[in-house]
Amino acid sequence: MSEQQPSRKPSLLRTIKAMAWAFLGVRKGSEWRSDSAQMTPLLVVSVGLVAIFVFVLLLIGIVNWVV
Repeated sequence: MSEQQPSRKPSLLRTIKAMAWAFLGVRKGSEWRSDSAQMTPLLVVSVGLVAIFVFVLLLIGIVNWVV
């Protein structure tokens, strides 16, 4: 019997999902290892930078709305 190897094709949606869970800090280690096997460093850095940018814009928007 041969075991099926998981696809190593990088997925933008899967990377966004994994980074969102990591950003919130509520991710199981086994799930993170499973996802990290299918992510590339370039996707992780790109999604992380976009997430930080969106988070900062959200904070600025909230502050301007409150003030």
